[in-house]
Amino acid sequence: MKLSPINAPRFRGQATRVSDRYSFVPLHCPNAATVAFAEELGRFLEQSDAIAQSEQLFDLLSGFARNFGCPWIAYGSLPDQRRSRPVRHHPVPILTYPHQWQERCFEMSYDRIDPIVKTSRKRAGAFRWSEAYNNASTTKDERRVFDEAARFGLRSGISVPLHGPDGSFAIMSFARPWEHEFPEKTMTCLQLAALHFHLRVAEFSSSSGVEEVPELSPREKECILWTAKGKSSWEIGMILGISVNTVNFHIKNVMRKLDAASRTLAAITAVNFGIIEL
Repeated sequence: MKLSPINAPRFRGQATRVSDRYSFVPLHCPNAATVAFAEELGRFLEQSDAIAQSEQLFDLLSGFARNFGCPWIAYGSLPDQRRSRPVRHHPVPILTYPHQWQERCFEMSYDRIDPIVKTSRKRAGAFRWSEAYNNASTTKDERRVFDEAARFGLRSGISVPLHGPDGSFAIMSFARPWEHEFPEKTMTCLQLAALHFHLRVAEFSSSSGVEEVPELSPREKECILWTAKGKSSWEIGMILGISVNTVNFHIKNVMRKLDAASRTLAAITAVNFGIIEL
């Protein structure tokens, strides 16, 4: 749900070919569920051992999740409440949520009221989104995030809080297009896969060191800052006294430098890297 949640990985629009190793057939047979789940998890763990990049591992996890009826997953770190910025090991989220939902979350600043983050900070194990929705402490505005997510196709899901000993904190979420609740066996299997993914990403970060923050020019920072504040290219041009074409030129440069598929994702990435502050 939350995007920053919203990570050295980058935003993804969909799972790539690594995921094609899986059949993408949900597992529904209760009699064979335990064996099938164990086999799928074992296959995922075995194949992940041969991967040394976060994005490829995320693609593999995406394929694994599809076997459980989850076409959408999201992984992202959040700052420790004692810190002002995300942990540098993985400052940007990586997810397969629909682009329209990503942009809606950014437009409405749902990262500030995300009930998944609120619940994850208080939980150690995986939880169903319905638990957070029905919790007495969840506000009307927070429920609206779930309601809107459902309209974009994310009708049910689970999230896995991933707390580190150094105060680091990440969340892995799995979403489905239908409203059936996740069985306990499915939740356990996805939670184990999420934990394995999280630990492997930490290993990648430790071996490669802290990721270098891309350098933007002053004008690029201005353009992406106003983009982050919801301004169009025309509005940015009027504010900065430059043409729309020049604005678009700078924003495209930012997208390239941050390896973002859209201006919205570039703005989110710039905020998470600490390049701009809202």
